[in-house]
Amino acid sequence: MTRTTDLSAVVWRKSSYSGQNGGDCLEVGVDHPGAALPVRDSKNPHGPALLIGPHAWQAFIAHARADGFGRG
Repeated sequence: MTRTTDLSAVVWRKSSYSGQNGGDCLEVGVDHPGAALPVRDSKNPHGPALLIGPHAWQAFIAHARADGFGRG
């Protein structure tokens, strides 16, 4: 079963790393009313978005901060 969520009214916030080192861009929906956080590729704003649960998002952020994703 596929379910579609309307994200047309979401305000997107671009990552502070966007456009650096090759243009890897991530946007997060900051005002989505559900528990899940919408995330998309800012280079493809009309493409798909992922809805990520709060625990998974917290784990992702913790890993990104600890590892720095190779940024030193």
